[in-house]
Amino acid sequence: MWSALRGRKFDNFKFRRQFPIGKFIADFVCLEHRLIVEVDGSQHDESIRDAVRGLWLESQGFRILRLWNRELLLNLDGALLSILAMLKEPPHPSGAPRLPPSPARGEGESCKS
Repeated sequence: MWSALRGRKFDNFKFRRQFPIGKFIADFVCLEHRLIVEVDGSQHDESIRDAVRGLWLESQGFRILRLWNRELLLNLDGALLSILAMLKEPPHPSGAPRLPPSPARGEGESCKS
């Protein structure tokens, strides 16, 4: 999977691998499009820990696409099409959380001569 995503080879989208987001590590992430791709085995099926993690990541403005190891082994092209479809979708309506803008120079206190 990484060989298909790395180096902007995948439709010129930039992906990072094993990327820290908060206290979590995303398997693959396209920061520009706020898309996380998780590749999981059956141990993650119905995992409460994964659900909590997913809710937190979504609260940070990320979308998560969960793919199964077996799916990648049997149908990598189909998995890549699923990723591409999500990259082409518009982002969350709420968008990514934003920090307040930094104050412009000179704002705040007035100078009197």
